[in-house]
Amino acid sequence: MSTSFASASPTTAPPPRPAGGPERRPRVLIGTDTYPPDVNGAAYFTERLARGLAGRGARVHVVCPSPEGSPRTVERDGVVEHRLRSMSSLVHDSVRLAVPLGVRGHLDLLLDRLEPDAVHIQNHFLVGRMLAAAARARGVPVVATNHFMPENLFDYVRVPGPLRPYAARIAWWDLGAVLSRTEHVTTPTPAAAGLLREQGFAKPVEPVSCGVDLAGFSPLDGGAATKRRLRARLGVPDRTTVLFVGRLDEEKRAEELVRATARTASAQLLLAGHGAYRRSLEELAVAEGVADRVVFLGFVSQEDLPDVYRCADVFAIAGVAELQSIATLEAMASGLPVVAADAMALPHLVEEGRNGYLYRPGSPEELAARIEDVVADEGGRLRMGEHSRAMASRHRLEDSLERFERIYLEAAEGTAVPASAAAGAVLSG
Repeated sequence: MSTSFASASPTTAPPPRPAGGPERRPRVLIGTDTYPPDVNGAAYFTERLARGLAGRGARVHVVCPSPEGSPRTVERDGVVEHRLRSMSSLVHDSVRLAVPLGVRGHLDLLLDRLEPDAVHIQNHFLVGRMLAAAARARGVPVVATNHFMPENLFDYVRVPGPLRPYAARIAWWDLGAVLSRTEHVTTPTPAAAGLLREQGFAKPVEPVSCGVDLAGFSPLDGGAATKRRLRARLGVPDRTTVLFVGRLDEEKRAEELVRATARTASAQLLLAGHGAYRRSLEELAVAEGVADRVVFLGFVSQEDLPDVYRCADVFAIAGVAELQSIATLEAMASGLPVVAADAMALPHLVEEGRNGYLYRPGSPEELAARIEDVVADEGGRLRMGEHSRAMASRHRLEDSLERFERIYLEAAEGTAVPASAAAGAVLSG
């Protein structure tokens, strides 16, 4: 085996598969080009999927780039991570790329040893593409989840504006070529599935929500006094707070949130996350005269994240390339009203006037007005938060995990059905 990779361990053959039946748990190998400590939605989803499946008794292995560069194999929370030798992506400081040399041979050995019921690829780039090819060569069914939109890469790879439509067409074609050779394709929302169809993808696509941990993300308990204590602990001023959680990169359009803050009477904007645009956002806050009302928390640990949501009054998101938005689901589970751009999949998470509002992307004035509508009426805001929580309950992580387990077993048995007929599919409407 190439020395570009960690040695495969354990070296013993996998235990026999259990007989079919309700207690049967799948054996799955998940392939991804991004995994924590990478900071993005696809990485977080993949980690929660892997750990959630392992917690239900599935045998889960993940193959992904090493965050340090050197290869290794490690087990965390029941998930065996096969970290591939990696190098800097050169386009983003938090993303590394697997070194291509020797990848295919390593994946062949891994598949032979693990004998998975299915492989599940989370990207169509190097790791996902090569794992899918290796699995097909061995007759192992391939399940794919699409988290990709070309817009989410353009800033990183510095594609000039005039060339972006052409680059997008090539990127969609390449994605379709990989996904078309899989047994089952999922996306987080019906809107994301529709987008694939609009791009000419002919195979059935099943919407399965990313899911949210309703126990881990829950509403504030204790009222205003508890909220004040949380804000003090996190270093957040005690005033009406609009929250955004996510990367501060181009496609998140956080500048609209800053400009909207300048158009509200007194609300402050709390930005939890880091990214290449932080400096320009800080400069914009000064230019808009709201530097004292824009708080940058930087990276927030998973342990502190639930309390970050609990110290806010409303969640706002301006991105127009969201295939679901895990952060918005977490905010809803935390009992927050939502003000979101009327774009891509975000409308699936907003019931106008019931748990929040949509606004026209590119209109900070309209965004500010919708925020004011929420924060001006405390009773209405609380009712909206309760409805957000009720909507989030339709996206239970356990339901998504159960559906993925069935997809793996159906694919292994050759009984996978089209999305339109998939009983119990976890839809994201």
